[in-house]
Amino acid sequence: MTKYAILGGGLTGVTLARFLKEAGDEVVVLEKEERIGGLCKSETRNGFTFDCGGSHIIFSRDTEVLSFMQNVLGENKDFRNRNTKIFYKGRYVKYPFENGLSELPKEDLFFCINEYVKNLIAVEKCEVSEPQNFRDWIYATFGKGIAECYLVPYNEKIWNYPTEKMSKHWMDGRVPRPPVEDIIKSSVGIETEGYTHQSVFAYPIDGGIEELVQAIARPVVDNIKTGFAVTSVRKTDAGWEVSNGSETITAGRVISTIPLQVLLPTLEDIPAEIQEAVHALRYNSIACISVGFKGDVPDISWMYVPEDKWGRFNRLSFPSNFSKNVAPEGCAAVLAEITYNEGDDVSKMSDDELISHTIDGLVRMGIVPVSEDVVHAAVDKFEHAYVVYDLEYLKNIARVKEFFGGYGVDLVGRFSQFEYLNMDGCIRCVMEFVEER
Repeated sequence: MTKYAILGGGLTGVTLARFLKEAGDEVVVLEKEERIGGLCKSETRNGFTFDCGGSHIIFSRDTEVLSFMQNVLGENKDFRNRNTKIFYKGRYVKYPFENGLSELPKEDLFFCINEYVKNLIAVEKCEVSEPQNFRDWIYATFGKGIAECYLVPYNEKIWNYPTEKMSKHWMDGRVPRPPVEDIIKSSVGIETEGYTHQSVFAYPIDGGIEELVQAIARPVVDNIKTGFAVTSVRKTDAGWEVSNGSETITAGRVISTIPLQVLLPTLEDIPAEIQEAVHALRYNSIACISVGFKGDVPDISWMYVPEDKWGRFNRLSFPSNFSKNVAPEGCAAVLAEITYNEGDDVSKMSDDELISHTIDGLVRMGIVPVSEDVVHAAVDKFEHAYVVYDLEYLKNIARVKEFFGGYGVDLVGRFSQFEYLNMDGCIRCVMEFVEER
């Protein structure tokens, strides 16, 4: 009997398998697709390599995790200096927004500074109420100007959900109030920096971000079963039986890295209130539109697009600035990300419509010279992309975690723990699980 059956062969699943095997445990990874990778899959088409589940880069404040990611890639990595922008009213504004205030139109610059100072005075006089939601938190932290010019429209675009209906808990301690001296420096054009842990990032030279997953998986490739769509997970006297309907794997323990909404139907005897709590957890889907064209892209790593007038995409990344090998000679690559939910307008658009919509926006923004220069375009979609922290999230996830704590199936990773974890966060969760198991 295998000691651990791991459900899901994305970044979390293969990292679990590697660390557990290195610790001397017997493991099997069960992945429903024919290839591992999950949200970190990459595809090479027409000479262009794109990350299918959104743009990923290798960076972290966690030095242990960062060293692990860089080391497994060996020589297949290059380093880049981050140059991130916000496309605001036709201008490239430095990111984070509060570090690029001098690049705003004068009226908006005054609005942002004036409201920040007014808010700061109100905070010091205890005249600002405790934020009750994400929108309140934005206003209380940055003031009305920065909130309304950028943070509210951008966040409502990426989350596809009203900010006043989102919890603020995930921001507490994550994003500090900008020091007033930095705001003043930024407003008069003195260079300031935000998110310095991203100032230099790594990326695979060949193969896109999937190469990170493949590199992690190499020592456990014989422990991975692809094309195994789990249909039932059943507790027995001896342990667990995991089946795809035609084959059954027995294991002492089961670790799930797949979305809770996918895991739940495979289990027996789940109380109605737990089913309701899982179904109430909100998430976004993502459509990633990859565009390759003749020409060059700006010297930008990635760019946030808060305004709807340019298109439904909230972020653009420029993979041909990450590695020279992801686009053919004389060509450049842009990846546009659109979040959506089943039943909304984006979900009803065909791939051709999404491509046309994106190229039109890129041409109007001046990123693609003319649509005739486009030589490659494709759409990749993932149902489970972003965890959305609504106002009921903390109550619902507490119920779910308490239940699974006694049920016996371990939950690790973004959509099993149902937390907004980046790649480094997923790997850190794996490390903690292996230490505590």
